[in-house]
Amino acid sequence: MTIDTLTETTTIRTLRLTTAYTSLVTGGTLFAFSTFVMPGLRQLPAPTAVAAMQAINAQAPRSLLLAPLLGSAAGGAALVVVVLTRPTTPGRGLLLLGGLTAVATMVITGVYHVPHNDALALLQPGGPDAAAAWARYADGWTGWNHVRTATALLSGLALLARRTRPHRSA
Repeated sequence: MTIDTLTETTTIRTLRLTTAYTSLVTGGTLFAFSTFVMPGLRQLPAPTAVAAMQAINAQAPRSLLLAPLLGSAAGGAALVVVVLTRPTTPGRGLLLLGGLTAVATMVITGVYHVPHNDALALLQPGGPDAAAAWARYADGWTGWNHVRTATALLSGLALLARRTRPHRSA
Protein backbone atom coordinates (compact mmCIF):
# COMPACT_ATOMS: atom_id res chain seq x y z
CA MET A 1 0.00 0.00 0.00
CA THR A 2 1.43 3.37 -0.97
CA ILE A 3 0.21 6.79 -0.01
CA ASP A 4 0.97 9.63 -2.36
CA THR A 5 0.79 13.31 -1.44
CA LEU A 6 -2.90 13.60 -2.37
CA THR A 7 -4.35 10.63 -0.48
CA GLU A 8 -5.20 9.94 3.11
CA THR A 9 -6.30 6.89 5.02
CA THR A 10 -9.86 6.39 6.18
CA THR A 11 -8.73 6.72 9.81
CA ILE A 12 -7.07 10.07 9.25
CA ARG A 13 -9.94 11.33 7.10
CA THR A 14 -12.52 10.36 9.74
CA LEU A 15 -10.52 11.96 12.56
CA ARG A 16 -9.80 15.04 10.47
CA LEU A 17 -13.38 15.71 9.44
CA THR A 18 -14.95 14.84 12.79
CA THR A 19 -12.47 17.03 14.64
CA ALA A 20 -12.88 19.86 12.13
CA TYR A 21 -16.67 19.96 12.39
CA THR A 22 -16.79 19.61 16.17
CA SER A 23 -14.13 22.32 16.51
CA LEU A 24 -16.14 24.66 14.30
CA VAL A 25 -19.32 24.05 16.31
CA THR A 26 -17.38 24.71 19.51
CA GLY A 27 -15.76 27.81 18.05
CA GLY A 28 -19.11 29.16 16.90
CA THR A 29 -20.61 28.74 20.34
CA LEU A 30 -17.63 30.39 22.01
CA PHE A 31 -17.76 33.19 19.41
CA ALA A 32 -21.35 33.87 20.48
CA PHE A 33 -20.24 34.28 24.08
CA SER A 34 -17.43 36.64 23.12
CA THR A 35 -19.50 38.80 20.79
CA PHE A 36 -22.89 39.16 22.43
CA VAL A 37 -23.49 37.05 25.56
CA MET A 38 -20.72 38.57 27.68
CA PRO A 39 -21.24 42.12 26.30
CA GLY A 40 -24.95 41.71 27.08
CA LEU A 41 -24.25 40.53 30.61
CA ARG A 42 -21.92 43.51 31.13
CA GLN A 43 -24.88 45.82 30.47
CA LEU A 44 -26.70 44.42 33.51
CA PRO A 45 -26.21 45.47 37.12
CA ALA A 46 -23.45 43.35 38.68
CA PRO A 47 -25.73 41.29 40.96
CA THR A 48 -27.96 40.38 38.01
CA ALA A 49 -24.99 39.60 35.75
CA VAL A 50 -23.36 37.42 38.41
CA ALA A 51 -26.57 35.49 39.01
CA ALA A 52 -27.11 35.04 35.26
CA MET A 53 -23.56 33.81 34.66
CA GLN A 54 -23.83 31.47 37.65
CA ALA A 55 -26.97 29.98 36.07
CA ILE A 56 -25.24 29.65 32.68
CA ASN A 57 -22.20 28.02 34.28
CA ALA A 58 -24.39 25.58 36.21
CA GLN A 59 -26.08 24.51 32.97
CA ALA A 60 -22.96 24.36 30.76
CA PRO A 61 -21.55 21.02 32.04
CA ARG A 62 -24.94 19.39 31.37
CA SER A 63 -25.45 20.93 27.95
CA LEU A 64 -24.93 19.55 24.47
CA LEU A 65 -21.91 21.87 24.12
CA LEU A 66 -19.87 19.20 25.89
CA ALA A 67 -20.23 16.80 22.94
CA PRO A 68 -18.37 18.97 20.41
CA LEU A 69 -16.00 20.42 23.03
CA LEU A 70 -14.88 17.02 24.32
CA GLY A 71 -15.22 15.39 20.90
CA SER A 72 -12.92 17.90 19.24
CA ALA A 73 -10.31 17.54 21.99
CA ALA A 74 -10.41 13.73 21.84
CA GLY A 75 -10.36 13.75 18.05
CA GLY A 76 -7.52 16.26 18.00
CA ALA A 77 -5.45 14.21 20.43
CA ALA A 78 -6.07 11.00 18.46
CA LEU A 79 -5.22 12.75 15.20
CA VAL A 80 -1.92 14.03 16.60
CA VAL A 81 -0.98 10.54 17.79
CA VAL A 82 -1.88 8.94 14.45
CA VAL A 83 -0.01 11.57 12.44
CA LEU A 84 3.08 11.40 14.67
CA THR A 85 3.21 7.62 14.28
CA ARG A 86 2.96 7.94 10.48
CA PRO A 87 5.79 10.26 9.44
CA THR A 88 4.94 10.09 5.74
CA THR A 89 1.39 11.37 6.26
CA PRO A 90 0.57 13.93 3.56
CA GLY A 91 -0.37 17.38 4.87
CA ARG A 92 1.19 16.62 8.22
CA GLY A 93 1.64 20.25 9.23
CA LEU A 94 -2.01 21.20 8.89
CA LEU A 95 -3.12 17.97 10.56
CA LEU A 96 -0.86 18.63 13.54
CA LEU A 97 -1.92 22.28 13.73
CA GLY A 98 -5.60 21.31 13.65
CA GLY A 99 -5.19 18.54 16.20
CA LEU A 100 -3.10 20.57 18.62
CA THR A 101 -5.35 23.62 18.50
CA ALA A 102 -8.39 21.40 19.15
CA VAL A 103 -6.65 20.10 22.27
CA ALA A 104 -5.59 23.65 23.23
CA THR A 105 -9.24 24.74 23.27
CA MET A 106 -10.04 22.13 25.91
CA VAL A 107 -6.87 22.90 27.88
CA ILE A 108 -7.81 26.60 28.07
CA THR A 109 -11.30 25.60 29.19
CA GLY A 110 -10.00 23.31 31.92
CA VAL A 111 -7.11 25.44 33.12
CA TYR A 112 -8.73 28.88 32.98
CA HIS A 113 -12.49 28.84 32.55
CA VAL A 114 -13.54 25.98 34.81
CA PRO A 115 -11.65 27.27 37.89
CA HIS A 116 -12.90 30.82 37.33
CA ASN A 117 -16.46 29.59 36.86
CA ASP A 118 -16.15 27.58 40.07
CA ALA A 119 -14.91 30.67 41.92
CA LEU A 120 -17.78 32.75 40.54
CA ALA A 121 -20.23 30.11 41.81
CA LEU A 122 -19.13 30.94 45.35
CA LEU A 123 -19.74 34.68 44.97
CA GLN A 124 -22.86 36.18 46.55
CA PRO A 125 -24.49 38.16 43.72
CA GLY A 126 -25.63 40.94 46.05
CA GLY A 127 -22.51 40.90 48.22
CA PRO A 128 -20.34 43.97 48.81
CA ASP A 129 -17.54 42.75 46.55
CA ALA A 130 -19.78 41.46 43.74
CA ALA A 131 -19.32 44.43 41.38
CA ALA A 132 -15.51 44.40 41.54
CA ALA A 133 -15.35 40.60 41.38
CA TRP A 134 -17.71 40.55 38.37
CA ALA A 135 -15.62 43.16 36.52
CA ARG A 136 -12.43 41.13 37.06
CA TYR A 137 -14.15 37.88 36.12
CA ALA A 138 -15.79 39.26 32.98
CA ASP A 139 -12.57 40.88 31.72
CA GLY A 140 -10.40 37.80 32.14
CA TRP A 141 -13.05 35.31 31.13
CA THR A 142 -13.87 37.17 27.93
CA GLY A 143 -10.22 37.67 26.99
CA TRP A 144 -9.42 33.98 27.38
CA ASN A 145 -12.67 33.10 25.62
CA HIS A 146 -11.43 35.06 22.60
CA VAL A 147 -8.30 32.89 22.66
CA ARG A 148 -10.19 29.61 22.86
CA THR A 149 -12.60 30.80 20.17
CA ALA A 150 -9.60 31.41 17.92
CA THR A 151 -8.03 28.02 18.71
CA ALA A 152 -11.28 26.17 18.01
CA LEU A 153 -11.90 27.98 14.72
CA LEU A 154 -8.26 27.63 13.66
CA SER A 155 -8.47 23.89 14.32
CA GLY A 156 -11.52 23.48 12.13
CA LEU A 157 -10.19 25.64 9.33
CA ALA A 158 -6.74 24.00 9.33
CA LEU A 159 -8.30 20.55 9.11
CA LEU A 160 -10.69 21.53 6.33
CA ALA A 161 -7.96 23.34 4.38
CA ARG A 162 -6.26 20.02 3.73
CA ARG A 163 -7.21 19.06 0.18
CA THR A 164 -6.99 15.34 -0.41
CA ARG A 165 -8.77 12.45 -1.97
CA PRO A 166 -9.61 9.25 -0.04
CA HIS A 167 -6.99 6.49 -0.01
CA ARG A 168 -7.60 3.72 -2.51
CA SER A 169 -6.11 0.27 -1.98
CA ALA A 170 -3.98 -1.02 -4.84
